[in-house]
Amino acid sequence: MLSSARDTAIDADVVIVGAGLAGLSAAHRLTAAGVSVVVLEAAPYVGGRMTTDRADGFLLDRTAQLLNTSFPELLRTPGLDALVLRPFTPGVLVHADGRNQRTGEPRSTKRAFPTARALATAARASRTARAARASRAGGLDQARLGTALGRLAALPAHRVLARPDRPTAETLAGRGLPARTVEGFLRPLLASLLCDPDLTTSSRCADLVLRDYARGHLCLPAGGADTVPALLASLLPPGTVRTGVHAKAACTTSVSTAGHGELRCRSVVVATGARAAAELIPGLRMPGFHPVTVLHHTAPEAPLREASLIIAAGRRGPVAHTMVASEVDPSRAPAGRPLITSTVLGAAASLPTAELDRAARAQLARVYGTPTGDWQLLGAHHDPEAVPAMPAPHDVRRPVRLLSGLYVCGDHRDTSTVQGALFSGRRAALAVLRDLGIRAPQDSEELQAA
Repeated sequence: MLSSARDTAIDADVVIVGAGLAGLSAAHRLTAAGVSVVVLEAAPYVGGRMTTDRADGFLLDRTAQLLNTSFPELLRTPGLDALVLRPFTPGVLVHADGRNQRTGEPRSTKRAFPTARALATAARASRTARAARASRAGGLDQARLGTALGRLAALPAHRVLARPDRPTAETLAGRGLPARTVEGFLRPLLASLLCDPDLTTSSRCADLVLRDYARGHLCLPAGGADTVPALLASLLPPGTVRTGVHAKAACTTSVSTAGHGELRCRSVVVATGARAAAELIPGLRMPGFHPVTVLHHTAPEAPLREASLIIAAGRRGPVAHTMVASEVDPSRAPAGRPLITSTVLGAAASLPTAELDRAARAQLARVYGTPTGDWQLLGAHHDPEAVPAMPAPHDVRRPVRLLSGLYVCGDHRDTSTVQGALFSGRRAALAVLRDLGIRAPQDSEELQAA
């Protein structure tokens, strides 16, 4: 812990408000550099939107965001290299014209449950053969798609960010792919990955997300989404994270709380969601949001016996994508009871639960080719501010340093993804260390990356 004769009456060198992925990522970077940290979280648990409810032996994620083995921060953030990931079958099933067709990658018969590092290594090894495999699996359209994905996978991030930035929907026709591939695969895939059915998202952000898809494998964290923040919190020094503490005001040298007094410090990092950050820091711009509802059902038997993500094309129902989550991660459901998780985006996400459930069941009956009348709704989680919007033009590296001693991070400062949240936390921590005059390990390399 830093100290000086002038300023010794402090509770910690840095107070971080918010124990989501960004705040926990920043905390790890700071503690690793020898800085004392206190993380305040208003909720009784860590994780923010990365929360998992438990009901009758089922693990029900509140978030619709998927992880990808190509996310660099899964390996760079201390402790997360040991995160166990459950991969989907490569590619996605696209439901259109009454049938499901695998697109984007040929079917793989190999099932594995590796760590993030092992799975990322396997993904890197397989990328060089992607275009050839696609050609064998699905003809000319698949070959063109495989070539386009391979070309995007090879681009460094700075090349992607140098492209003109427009709404994604306006760029789809110019990607050199047949219209049937764009409408039958690319548009619904990006809508699901971005949680943006109208594709108003910045084309640069969309290209970064599609590049991640092309470089790795979509996956779920074993044991539910909340295993990611729980792992990060468990590896911090005891007493670092304090839940149930609601911050009311923040400045460069202190944080005032409701019922827990004032904490004094040398720097403050606001790592909450966008709305809470704007309340703590007057004048901070708040973005728009994409609403999301996640539906969880169980059924007498699994409607699909494979770990596939099914993308719904054509907008013939409220569900954007669905999966038998217990086939991807068996720990999410009791033995013999499948868990079907579906995601609803856009205006339909705000429908009353009973109405939304009826419409979703009708669509899911077509998608899975089985009656859904005897399915049981286990949970429906609606979040009107689930994903910060990234309309064009979008700055994917919004400043995290507001002034010396006051910093802000979160997916609303980067890209609206798990990767973006983790990376913004790292950027904020490096900015704090620089202002404190501390050189972190690999500081020059990481500052250049940030």
